[in-house]
Amino acid sequence: MSWTRHELNRRTVLAASAGLLAQGALPAMAAGRASGAEPQAPSAGSATTFANPVLWQDFADIDIIRVQDTYYLSASTMHYSPGAPVLRSYDLVHWEFAGHSVPRLDFGTKYDLNGARGYVRGIWASSLAYRPSNRTFYWLGQIDFAKSYLYAATAVEGPWSRLATLNTAYYDAGLLVDTDDTLYVAYGNTTINVAQLSADGRTQVRSQQVFSTPSSIGTLEGSRFYKINGNYYIFLTRPANGQYVLKSTSGPFGPYTLRQVLLDLRGPVPGGGVPHQGGLVQTQYGAWYYMAFVDAYPGGRIPVLAPVTWTADGWPTVQLVNNAWGSTYPLPAVPTPPRAVEPMTGVDTFTGTSLAPKWEWNHNPDDTKWSVGNGLTLRTATVTSDLYWARNTLTHRIPGPTSTATALLDFSGMRNGDRAGLALLRDSSACVGLVRDSGGTRVVMVDGLTMDANWNTTGTGTVRASAAVQGNQVWLRAKADITPGTGRTATFSYSTDGTRFTSFGPAFTLNNAWQFFMGYRYALFNHATASLGGSVRVTRFEVTAP
Repeated sequence: MSWTRHELNRRTVLAASAGLLAQGALPAMAAGRASGAEPQAPSAGSATTFANPVLWQDFADIDIIRVQDTYYLSASTMHYSPGAPVLRSYDLVHWEFAGHSVPRLDFGTKYDLNGARGYVRGIWASSLAYRPSNRTFYWLGQIDFAKSYLYAATAVEGPWSRLATLNTAYYDAGLLVDTDDTLYVAYGNTTINVAQLSADGRTQVRSQQVFSTPSSIGTLEGSRFYKINGNYYIFLTRPANGQYVLKSTSGPFGPYTLRQVLLDLRGPVPGGGVPHQGGLVQTQYGAWYYMAFVDAYPGGRIPVLAPVTWTADGWPTVQLVNNAWGSTYPLPAVPTPPRAVEPMTGVDTFTGTSLAPKWEWNHNPDDTKWSVGNGLTLRTATVTSDLYWARNTLTHRIPGPTSTATALLDFSGMRNGDRAGLALLRDSSACVGLVRDSGGTRVVMVDGLTMDANWNTTGTGTVRASAAVQGNQVWLRAKADITPGTGRTATFSYSTDGTRFTSFGPAFTLNNAWQFFMGYRYALFNHATASLGGSVRVTRFEVTAP
């Protein structure tokens, strides 16, 4: 960054018919019997409803499945690596990180920040499925409108490996494992196609257009593919205010009939958008739910949940509250969870042998320049004055509607010219950080880190506050308000004892435009402006939310 002294200025809703199949799930009643459990009544004093959003973090383009008694959710991550996170739940309401389907964005040098950048490319609108016959999870997604990639794992925690590279770009893919074990893909924008894959998923056997969106609707995309009660359904979104569904009674290649599911529906998040572009899932006891996302910038796109019933002739209907997506609903009836899920907030001291799956790098990291065990050590990996070009910037989603991140840094290993700290990262960014130069170490608050609509850097930072710091460690803190709307702000502070924090610099106004697609993230960074060799060690990182 160019920081100079000159710049200091209900219980359940049952499906209409029993024995329906959800993609990646066992038959509902069979799954319930296999678990040996019956629906549980809430204990005295326990909650009987859930509130939307079920996750106030940035998880968009949702695909959701159930495998026996466990639910899994996959989402877009764009240029962040590893990509395609998988979340786990036992009740559809409480979620934890489990892993990533794409261990590394191994799709070209731009994802390594090597001569080019992959901002707003990478992993989006992909699909997660489970194949009971070989007890394998599959992830399918297209990259850069060029090719599609199929990854597989026998556990969502991994290891995941690339199974196939397919020469067709399956735009907004929805992967279906049919009841006869055949793999199908629904995909496309406006023109919707269905492809059949070979038994091993490595090649395409057949592809056919099955629907053309009427001009009166405009665009349909975001395919999710299901076989339910013998019928085939392609769940489609009209970005960013509608959801439609195609239904075929004659097989996966149609013909299909279209029906509107929702349009301009009032959502459950004040200031947020219309719930859309997600997936359907069936509980162990036959109830159906729709997990969608709501545009909620500056925080991103956040998941909301609603029950679904089916008409007598086999069409899904979202259950509304006062003609809107409900802010609360009765908790889904599920078997007693085997344990509580891991919280999305809390403290990380980086004592393990790998990063927890809540962490994702801005583009691929240089793995020779970071380590965990005794804290997180970030060695400078790039010589640049531009944070957007700096490798090994590690990010954490921001919980909403408000939250605080505090990082404890040991900066004794910094070298002259190094820049390190805690940022609010997006196409318009700010940070509280450290500058090491010949005059010693300063803590600074910087804004004016910006990119244009083509994701080229337009500003490398203006220092708004500066103070000398002594010793070897400092606490850096950022507080962010990501309530949907304009004018939301973040503030920064620092401490030399971990107790008394000094407010630092002006409030930073967050950008709530949607075009970057991803919401703001907390980000830990360390890069050089002179030469490599320096390092910082993050010994503690804590995120709290009300």
